[in-house]
Amino acid sequence: MGKLKLAVLISGRGSNLQALIDACAAPDYPAEIALVISNVAGVEGIERATNAGLPVLVIDHKKYPSRAEFDLEMTQAIEAAGVELICLAGFMRLLSEEFIDHWHNRMINIHPSLLPAFKGLDVQARAIAAGARFSGCTVHYVRFDMDTGPIITQAAVPIHTGDDADTLAARILLQEHIIYPQAVRWIAEGRVMIENQQAIVDGADAPTAAVINPLP
Repeated sequence: MGKLKLAVLISGRGSNLQALIDACAAPDYPAEIALVISNVAGVEGIERATNAGLPVLVIDHKKYPSRAEFDLEMTQAIEAAGVELICLAGFMRLLSEEFIDHWHNRMINIHPSLLPAFKGLDVQARAIAAGARFSGCTVHYVRFDMDTGPIITQAAVPIHTGDDADTLAARILLQEHIIYPQAVRWIAEGRVMIENQQAIVDGADAPTAAVINPLP
């Protein structure tokens, strides 16, 4: 059985791309990156992909008269590469309904909050302002409504007294780099099933202990 072929879509530094590159370097990892697409030229993620010897395309959304035409160009490139799963990794463009439907249950995203809380942008500042005790990150299948879709896995990160958006985001990012490759592994191993709009991971157990913040 061959490895699951991935396309990773980026718009910036590509730190989650790097986490996937590092995971794919392990001989027993069941996926490989077949294509990296950036909608922005000159970003650090392109350098990361090039250094890893990966095929890279820059598809500048500003050169297309409509979102549908931009998305069609991406679909044609992704299909030509034989891709089976799309991983959004800091891809800062809203995708058309046609693109999302075409890749239904074949596209995942990582979001830096514990969805369904704090969708959208500036999530860490919003979590701190709301007085939340935890933030975190979520890997989920993509649906048309922003930051929705069946949740595959999450990591909870406690918010510390004195945290600002940057310090909290830095701790969350470390967890993103763990759970994104893990989610891809589960999908590649055929362990993730969608039932009643929920992602079920075969053989995965929930932790038994609760986490309290702040501690008494």
